[in-house]
Amino acid sequence: MMESMTFTGPPTGRVLQARPRKRGGRLGLLMLAALLGVMAWTQLPLAARAQPLSVPHVGQAEPPAKIPARNLFQIVKAGGILMFPILFCSVLMMVFVFERAIALRTGRVIPKPFVKRFLHQIQEGKLDKEQALELCSESKSAVAAVFAGGCRKWGRPEVEVEQAIMDAGERAVNGLRRYIRAFNAVATICPLLGLLGTVYGMITAFNEIATSDAMGRPEQLAGGIGEALLATAFGLTVAIPSLAFYLYFISRVDRLVIELDALGQELVHLISAEALQEAAPRSSRRREAA
Repeated sequence: MMESMTFTGPPTGRVLQARPRKRGGRLGLLMLAALLGVMAWTQLPLAARAQPLSVPHVGQAEPPAKIPARNLFQIVKAGGILMFPILFCSVLMMVFVFERAIALRTGRVIPKPFVKRFLHQIQEGKLDKEQALELCSESKSAVAAVFAGGCRKWGRPEVEVEQAIMDAGERAVNGLRRYIRAFNAVATICPLLGLLGTVYGMITAFNEIATSDAMGRPEQLAGGIGEALLATAFGLTVAIPSLAFYLYFISRVDRLVIELDALGQELVHLISAEALQEAAPRSSRRREAA
């Protein structure tokens, strides 16, 4: 059972008008910023180069190549070609994290000043259908879209108003859930890419051992398998945070949906035909007292 919103005092003045926000290019700027961050992180000095794994011949005393564990670029290069799709997925995940963190703020989805003044002015009879729709069109928030869907059925039976609010709410929720499936996709695809890279690397390592004179040298096989396992480790490193962000944003959307539903029900009890009939005697008594 959802609780209705209570107002501490009747605000004054006209409904706060939300200025339209510029959305164009926001996703592109976030993607560019994330890509520049990854490039800065992977930047290497000119003298530092990743050396490929080489299998020495029998009789050579060279130690096996160590697995790079400090430089991201060396790790990506040593892990094989499938490390680059995983790296791209990590950049994509960070872009969507910043975008959804901004888009799902409570002040952006349900601005409290707009909601309180809008509902209060309807309750006081200071807004009619046209004025309410105009105010909703000026606000770009999700709650304004829900209110606009209900105001289009102003004065109709309660069932029709409630159905209109539900339809508008479904469209608003689809906007809130945009890009969230990308986190689930990254969390699913990255471990598979890492596993495929590991299998491919192990096949390559075994083929090098079989076609060289390094039989009987287990350290060479261990080095090749170790580098092959980098792909799986890198895939899990990207997939685990992506799954955590997916669960967080899903719960965030669910909380916002519950609040939108409560506000929609409150609007139904203000603008439906039954509510207007009950409010008519009270408004006439206030005019007589004034």
